[in-house]
Amino acid sequence: MSGRRAQRGLTLVELVAAIVVLGVGLAGVVMTINRGVGQSADPMVQAQATAVAQAYIEEITARNFCDPDFSTNCAAACTTSACGTCAGAFGPAEMRATFDDMCDYDGLQNVGARDQFGNAIAQLSRYTVDVDVDGAGETLNGQSSDAGALLRVSVTVSHPALAAPLTLSTYRGNY
Repeated sequence: MSGRRAQRGLTLVELVAAIVVLGVGLAGVVMTINRGVGQSADPMVQAQATAVAQAYIEEITARNFCDPDFSTNCAAACTTSACGTCAGAFGPAEMRATFDDMCDYDGLQNVGARDQFGNAIAQLSRYTVDVDVDGAGETLNGQSSDAGALLRVSVTVSHPALAAPLTLSTYRGNY
């Protein structure tokens, strides 16, 4: 037998070096996972903002073009901007639950999304919704808003997690 025996195992220096390398690698993996988890809510917030805007647009466009209390012949009465001439008074007497025409929604701002009766939806409290119903100077397929034949509805939804507010717009004709 020779005087030296074969060594087995690791030295302390090798063990410390292995721990450092594994620690650095694990830290990189954890940072990547953390970043992915932190951004995973963004698509959900975007999808919810889109759904909120679509719900408001559907609600608004389902209403009468002109205020039923204003005129029985909306097309004849609306000769300039539809919301400027045909809309009823928007004010303290008018609440969302009693909105009966599209122009009643003009200027509506909800801090926290609300249902069609104006009730807050708790799960959507961080969304802010702004509505603009206008038609001045708009034309679409030969129809003019200045003739009381067209309205543009824009709904803007914002949320602290969104980089920029989301705006959806649509047109509705006076038919």
